[in-house]
Amino acid sequence: MRILVLNSGSSSVKYKFFDTSRHLCLAEGQVERVGLSGSLLHHKRIDGDRIRTGVEAIDHGQAIETVIAVLMSANHGVISNRKEIEAVGHRVAHGGEKLTESVLVTEEVRQSIRDCIELAPLHNPHNLRGIDACRQLLPDVPQVAVFDTAFHHTIPPAAYVYAVPYILYRRYGIRRYGFHGTSHRYVAGRTADLIGKPLTSLNLITCHLGNGCSVAAIKGGRSIDTSMGFTPLEGLVMGTRCGDIDPALILYVMSKENLRIAEATAMLNKHSGLAGISGISSDMREIENRARQGEERAKLALDIFTYRIKKYIGAYTAAMGGVDAITFTGGIGSNSPTVRARSIEGLGFLGIELDSRKNQEAAGVDCEISSSASKTRVYTVLTNEELVIALDTERIVSSLEHQRR
Repeated sequence: MRILVLNSGSSSVKYKFFDTSRHLCLAEGQVERVGLSGSLLHHKRIDGDRIRTGVEAIDHGQAIETVIAVLMSANHGVISNRKEIEAVGHRVAHGGEKLTESVLVTEEVRQSIRDCIELAPLHNPHNLRGIDACRQLLPDVPQVAVFDTAFHHTIPPAAYVYAVPYILYRRYGIRRYGFHGTSHRYVAGRTADLIGKPLTSLNLITCHLGNGCSVAAIKGGRSIDTSMGFTPLEGLVMGTRCGDIDPALILYVMSKENLRIAEATAMLNKHSGLAGISGISSDMREIENRARQGEERAKLALDIFTYRIKKYIGAYTAAMGGVDAITFTGGIGSNSPTVRARSIEGLGFLGIELDSRKNQEAAGVDCEISSSASKTRVYTVLTNEELVIALDTERIVSSLEHQRR
């Protein structure tokens, strides 16, 4: 099946076009600066053909029309007409407690996504704009929504209920939801493949490390805990997000600095994390470079970042009663030997032993980086959330077609 996968953000539309029969991405790219002047299209075909060009994209509809047009382009496309797009899969940030698995988009599902806007105000509205644009541009093509939160719906109440008055959970759905679920799901399955054992027989810890970061404890193929919480702010130190803090801290700072809620939210989400600690950048490559040059705040940012990962690995090993493998993914996890090494340094008592040569050579590939003597195996895997979305879309649409026959 030929499936268009879309990730509609506030000012961008990212896309991949798959032939799922071969698990093959035929083309990918993004439209940048949607709704702004100077919109750009980046497009890459499987054979290496690339273009970068200015486009008109005043809204998500026009951006997606641009995507469809380049996919059909005589010079750069991979299809001859839009009828070859058999289904569309959408990445949707938040499904709440109601949408706990990938689903065919119906009016009821669309309304449920809208109901979750309060829980994901920076993401769900734009995800909906992508869905609505496809309803106009591809009216007869089935659409499927795949939720970042869905994989974590198996987390038990002891892990998702916060120790605040329980009525707040009942009234407002305040609980741990977790994010990056599609990535954790893919990486867990890929790790099981690399080990050569059924996913249902393994205890895994997956570390998605990028500008946003999260860790998941996956027992028998089911998420039982994850570091992100009610929002993506909780857990690990991230590029610009603070991660775990004492909640009284922000109340204290708000009173001292006379911050409004919007200002405090911006501080925690956009001006904290690696950028806030280092005063240099949110980019781990720059942090590592400056740390090697001896800059103390860069060294501190790296120390805090990797220490927090190590704490979660230890906690989740305890929560699962042991761990068979730890896997690193994401822009940092897949490409930084330094972060991987420092995140598991000193965990030999858990049976973890890294092979330094393998770790150094493993940038950007799926492979084992632990030593032959390591009881707990360590891997690096390139995540592929879009493939998961495409395969879920194929499964749901194929099932629908089967029911109609």
